[in-house]
Amino acid sequence: MSIPRPGTQEHLQPLRSGRTHEVANQAPARVDIDEFAANQALVDAVAAYAPAADTGKLHRIGAHVGTAEYQDNAQLANTFTPRHHPFDRWGNRVDEIEFHPGYHAIMEYSIAEGLHTSAWANPGPGANVQRAAGFYLAGQIEPGHSCPVSMTHAIVPSLRRAPDLAAQWEPKLLSTIYDPELRDPASKDGLIVGMAMTEKQGGSDVRANTTVAEPAPSIGESVYALRGHKWFCSAPQSDAFLVLAQAPEGLSCFWLPRILPGGERNAFLVQRLKDKLGNKSNASSEVEFDGALAWLVGEPGRGVRTIIDMVGRTRLDCVIGAAAGMRQSVAEAAWHARHRAAFGATLIDQPAMRGVIADLQIESEAATWTALRLAQAHDDEGEAALRRIATAVSKYWVCKRGPGHAYESLECLGGNGYTEDFPLARRYREAPVLAVWEGSGNVIALDVLRALARDPESATAFEAEIVAQRGKHPDYDAHADMTLALLADAARDPLGAQSGARLLVESMALSFQASVLLRDADPAMAEAFCSARLGAGRGYEYGAMPAGGIDLDTVIGRA
Repeated sequence: MSIPRPGTQEHLQPLRSGRTHEVANQAPARVDIDEFAANQALVDAVAAYAPAADTGKLHRIGAHVGTAEYQDNAQLANTFTPRHHPFDRWGNRVDEIEFHPGYHAIMEYSIAEGLHTSAWANPGPGANVQRAAGFYLAGQIEPGHSCPVSMTHAIVPSLRRAPDLAAQWEPKLLSTIYDPELRDPASKDGLIVGMAMTEKQGGSDVRANTTVAEPAPSIGESVYALRGHKWFCSAPQSDAFLVLAQAPEGLSCFWLPRILPGGERNAFLVQRLKDKLGNKSNASSEVEFDGALAWLVGEPGRGVRTIIDMVGRTRLDCVIGAAAGMRQSVAEAAWHARHRAAFGATLIDQPAMRGVIADLQIESEAATWTALRLAQAHDDEGEAALRRIATAVSKYWVCKRGPGHAYESLECLGGNGYTEDFPLARRYREAPVLAVWEGSGNVIALDVLRALARDPESATAFEAEIVAQRGKHPDYDAHADMTLALLADAARDPLGAQSGARLLVESMALSFQASVLLRDADPAMAEAFCSARLGAGRGYEYGAMPAGGIDLDTVIGRA
């Protein structure tokens, strides 16, 4: 047999044929899918918690975010990230933030669909559930823009503590018109809002803030001049911000416009944009207030009390966002497994991979049901006590589960998952922000302890929620009993409970998720969750599940 010598035409011929670039055994792009219709857990949860919801609209949103164009815009918005322009070409301080057009296209769509404030603009049964489902679908594909969308939604109840301000600003916050140009708010038809709460010396301990608010009665009643530095200001391109500062009476809440009435720029100086691990499409910044004018919201000296409703709403959106991220992760993993073969069989037909996909779906489905159950509680003032505690508990747990879930899903794609050409590398970098934002783990756990001690009504409502499902599954019963015992221990010794706060909150979260699934979800999913998360045979990594008690065909089919 003659072997071609290197450098000869005969040697080069196989390369010229192009056969090495024939692509086989790769999954096609996961595009042109109605993401609402494809997500049976989301469809079922909307039906359970908002039976009158406009599902036609949710199908339209699901189909839109599933298009190649929308996904391309998401990729572009995270590749060509926001840029800060402190000055214009003549040297005037402008502090403008430049975004890729793909970002603006995504923002425009979310605002047009009311994913920011539709629950306030069109209140009624199921309004928060419908808004949550739409917000979930958009954030599943592009989570960074969810930050200003969420803040604009969450700000409304706090703003209403200043009725005159609310009358002036709220109609434009409820608008479905997206107008990113910075100019006199009176000349705009739609506005978005950001926040500037934390400072470098305090972080979550906002009572340590040093930004000073001095009354400016010569300008107007309830007007203050703010001076200080904010370590994190979310979405500095926004039209206005909710800000905490030290007034003479103590820490107070203020409404600070970027552009003052009449068109003059406020003394709001962007120092730099943060270079973050993820959340790249969203601009986060440090800002300086050099006599910036702001209007008092709520009572002076009661700033934390004024923002408490806002915090609850943004924590709910963190749960929704984490659930949306899990859906993207498991959907991409399952898609790959259905289209990729190895060792003589399609991946989805191989027992080890089936276990991993099923376990990822169990986590995703539990998070989805939890998020929409919390949204339902926000639609019902009779459940205010339950939502106060359950939102914090769920925020702690669901958001902490996000990074591990994203990683395991990424691993299902092998080397492809680790590249930026596929969305799961971006999702993996994105996931931690939801656990950090609005209170990281210890902050949330201690908040839960304080709520249990100060608000017995919330503790009673939570206990009633989990007790109601006893008798439906033995693993659940055992776990619920443990949770109730931990709650009793915390009630007896609130100070001593701090060392075990995370164990308590984790136990509460699993009890709450299981109770939601047992009451409202597909029985196969409730059974799978109880066995995989509460059963004695559960493992530590995804896919390490007990042999019995899980209908793998049903669970995988819902991925």
